Formats: sequence, C-alpha cells, structure tokens
Amino acid sequence: MSSSASESGTRNRTRRAILAAAASTLARDRKATLADIAEAAQVGRSTLHRYFPDRKELMEAAIVDAFQAVEESVREAVIDQGPALEAMRRLISAMIDVGDRLAFLFGDSRLLEEYTAAFEPDMTVPTTISLIERGQAEGVFDPSLTPEWIQHVIWALTYTGWEAAEKGELPRHGVTAAVIRTFENGVVT
Repeated sequence: MSSSASESGTRNRTRRAILAAAASTLARDRKATLADIAEAAQVGRSTLHRYFPDRKELMEAAIVDAFQAVEESVREAVIDQGPALEAMRRLISAMIDVGDRLAFLFGDSRLLEEYTAAFEPDMTVPTTISLIERGQAEGVFDPSLTPEWIQHVIWALTYTGWEAAEKGELPRHGVTAAVIRTFENGVVT
C-alpha cells in the first residue's frame, strides 16, 4: 500500500470519526462546542479545524453524513421485500442502529430548517411511507390511521427508545425489542 493510499484511508477514518462524534455529541447536547466534538472524536481541535474550518461547515457535513447513514441503514434493511410486518421490524432495527444520527437530525427542527439544503436524498431508497401503505394493503397495519401518522409514531418510538437507553432506563440491547413490541401492540390489526 502506498503512503498516499494509507494517508487517504486515515483521513477518511478521521473524517468519519469527527462526523459520527458530531452527530452523537450534538444529539445529546445541542450547545456542545467544537472542543466537545473533537474530544468525543478523540482528535485535537486543530485536527477538527483542518477538516472543518468552522461550525457551519461541520454541521452541514454532519447532516449529510447522518442522512446518508440513515439511508444506508434503511437500504440494508430491504424494507421493500418480504411481508410488511417483517420489513417493519427490520426498519425499526435499522433505525435503532442509527439512533444517535436520528436524534441529531430530528431532535431540533430548526437544525433541519437551517441546513436541509445541504442534503440531496437518494430517491432509490424505499420509503417508510411506501412500506406502511403496503402493510395497510396487506391488512397488517391499521388502515384508519394515515401512513404519515404511523411514520411519526415509529420515529417517536425510536427516539424514545434511544433516549431511554441514554438515560439508563432501558438496556441498549433491549431497545429494538421494546420499540417493536410497543409499535405492534399499538398499530398492528
């Protein structure tokens, strides 16, 4: 491996570590400083500034990275395949896996209003709404609820599960099962 390839791999890992730390730190504390984020990423502040000269640039990159992580997680859950209930369980598990990023993205609506233009969604990723509509057509999800309502319930349960784990009220390994059980007992016919 050439030294430039090794350096490029190191730069990528460092950049990913900074972005993951930004999402995780800001999900927990919206007022976290760049020093807090650098510490969470286990890099010096000067290193963070080499990658992201200011907070605005870091926020834009963290939002794009978080959306991409969520999209990748949903893509890997293959929610457009198999019975809708099984697909929903995979979706919930995938969302729990990226809980920090979801909490970062959706924990403060002003964040998205300010930075949404930085992200261009991948239209090939199946949507939660299409999964819910499929489940309603299959007779699995309550047809008297709108797909948007069910989607919001899923997001709220996912966030609540993430938050409960953060507070130590629920073990991390139990979050997915608790969210699925709560969802199924609330909207499955």
